[in-house]
Amino acid sequence: MSLRTLYENLSSEEALRRGWEYSLYASSSLVRPAPVYDPIFTPIFTAVFGTAGITIGAQTITFASIASALATTALAIGIQALLAPKPPDPEDGRVPKTQSTPSRVWAVGRNRLAGAYMLWEASGNYLYAVQALVAHRVKSINRYWLHDDEVFIDANGVTTNDDDGRYGDNVRLLTRLGLSTETAYAPIADPLSASGIWTYNHRGDGQASVAMIATSAPAKNQNKRFPYGAPQVSVEVDGAFCWDFRISADPGNPAAWVWTRNSALVLCWHECFNEFGNRRDYRKAILPVLDMWIEEANICDEDVPRASGGTEKRYETNGWDTTDNGPKVGTQAILASCDGWTIERGDGALLLTVGKFRESRVETLTDADIIGHQIQYDVLFEDECNRLVPRFTYPDTGYSTCDTDYFEDNTAQMEAGRVLAKTGDYRYCQQWRQARRLGKRDWLRERQKVRGSIDSRLSGFNAVYCRWVRLLTPVRLPKCNGKVFENRRPTVAITRGGFSMDLIQHPDNIDDWNPVVDEGMQPPVPNTLGTDKIPPGVINTVQAKANGGSVYLRVLLLDPESTSWTPVIFYRVSGSNSAWIEQQFPTWGASGGYVELNTGPVPVDVDLDVQAGYIGSDGSYGPRSPTETVHTTADPTPAGPVINPSVSPGTGNATINWTAPNSGNYAAARIYWNTTNNFATATAVSPPTSGAPNAFSSATITLTAGVKYAWIVSLNRSGVAGTPVATGAFTVS
Repeated sequence: MSLRTLYENLSSEEALRRGWEYSLYASSSLVRPAPVYDPIFTPIFTAVFGTAGITIGAQTITFASIASALATTALAIGIQALLAPKPPDPEDGRVPKTQSTPSRVWAVGRNRLAGAYMLWEASGNYLYAVQALVAHRVKSINRYWLHDDEVFIDANGVTTNDDDGRYGDNVRLLTRLGLSTETAYAPIADPLSASGIWTYNHRGDGQASVAMIATSAPAKNQNKRFPYGAPQVSVEVDGAFCWDFRISADPGNPAAWVWTRNSALVLCWHECFNEFGNRRDYRKAILPVLDMWIEEANICDEDVPRASGGTEKRYETNGWDTTDNGPKVGTQAILASCDGWTIERGDGALLLTVGKFRESRVETLTDADIIGHQIQYDVLFEDECNRLVPRFTYPDTGYSTCDTDYFEDNTAQMEAGRVLAKTGDYRYCQQWRQARRLGKRDWLRERQKVRGSIDSRLSGFNAVYCRWVRLLTPVRLPKCNGKVFENRRPTVAITRGGFSMDLIQHPDNIDDWNPVVDEGMQPPVPNTLGTDKIPPGVINTVQAKANGGSVYLRVLLLDPESTSWTPVIFYRVSGSNSAWIEQQFPTWGASGGYVELNTGPVPVDVDLDVQAGYIGSDGSYGPRSPTETVHTTADPTPAGPVINPSVSPGTGNATINWTAPNSGNYAAARIYWNTTNNFATATAVSPPTSGAPNAFSSATITLTAGVKYAWIVSLNRSGVAGTPVATGAFTVS
């Protein structure tokens, strides 16, 4: 049969399909009509061509020189992660550096740091030392170690623990938080200023620091007081304050800067406001896509249930780095803590997607968009992985690197004949459950065999900016048709017709999490020498339990496997330097590997710092656990919604009016506003407006001109929010 006869016998639809297919595979240029692009993405061409300095005729254009990777992903495992530079190991923070010009340090969340010596001077019976910790303002300094022994200080900074004669009251510790204008260490400046070694001009403006004054003991007691020689100080630091764009859209408002471990807020700070970060302009990087960043921050703050009860936040970040590394190293570590993915648009906007699958973040590529592909449906033996070991920073072991229970495939190990293990590096993660969740996500990805790369025409432009891509490719890639792939590395590739994307098939069950099955066991904490053989307290869970207007703490500890010690719980208001309040539990028992302790009433409606430890039979205290923070909500029941909302718009402002509900626990209301009718991305107005049940209330807020929307949210005395009530649209002149 001739080719002509064959096509004459085909239906017109089939002939058109075959002709289109032949043209698609044979052509090296676009043969279909130019697609219509979403205008929000077009500025990339200005960025690529406008700033590249390309001229026609005056110089030769090398398109390869402007091809660049657009996205940054969380490289937790695999060859790329092994080759990528990393922040310092958490153990590196325990010992102070001795360098003529040490690198500066930045820190987010909660970390153990020793910094670098600025002063080390002996005079008479005294040793004076000052260590630079973090090169910016920090929230607080919570705990202290001399070598690996945790010590406790009184109001004057003098150590109070006397463990077999160790340290006693021979050491005094003082700290500074890195204010823009700091205060000199008078106890050091007084004896040393005459010599000019350390004067009152040595303030350390903008530099968080710790100072030590160690007093020599009599010769016969010197080895008992200082068994490891001159003491080396390290501290637990609550790091940088960050802009919370969910509270205020203006980072110039100091009230919007909070100490946080939220991965999205920390990343925003690092990208835009960290002196040692990427220094992006937040007006270009964040504000054009503020709704996206708010969504991601809220996902990071979602409560994830624990097997032992209570919840914890989905994604938290705690880490530090030095100026020895470029900003991208910190970006990668932060993204690894939240399974994050970022990409920079041509107009400078930074798009973020954390690890939670959403259909709204999926774009489609069709046969017409793809001009080339390289897909493999299996992996080479040397790239196989049948065991994944999540690794994180464990505060309970003195902020050291620790492994969690691993994920493995026994059948695959039998087929391979050996264990082929990879490590998930989550060093900015300090929650073992979070490390397990991150590890499971990477494990499920690693088990996907379908991966490769795709070359896309410019018609696939929007897919470049989405983390997930659905392939509708019945002709070119029928095995992948309808499947969702993760966009791991999009690259501008003009010589290939547009863009190139590295893809890996997306596991359908990547968000599945059953804490009872998936959580695993909490990593053990070995005892350390020099603590009178009393083990440290290891907290599994802390919960604030409301009880008739009061609150008590439910604390779950790992079983110390001995009944000769007395558990003790310490707590104080978070962020204060007040003395710790302690409660002992002389009568206790273990069950299922845990010790459950319920305290008496504690302060309500505040954040409490909580620690745990044990007391020996001789009354000596063992090391405490790392600090856990919990909010003590006395009234978990929200008040009813407000009624009769109205708005009186003005020039540059609007007055919001409402009547409080007839709820006995109503205490105040908070106003939210937005430029679109979307409460989820609305900006909160602080402080809330106090009021009484059934009473009329109003508040005037400053707004720019234009159409606005507002909501009024009732609050009870514990700050628990009720149902938002919309005012509807109004126009500010």
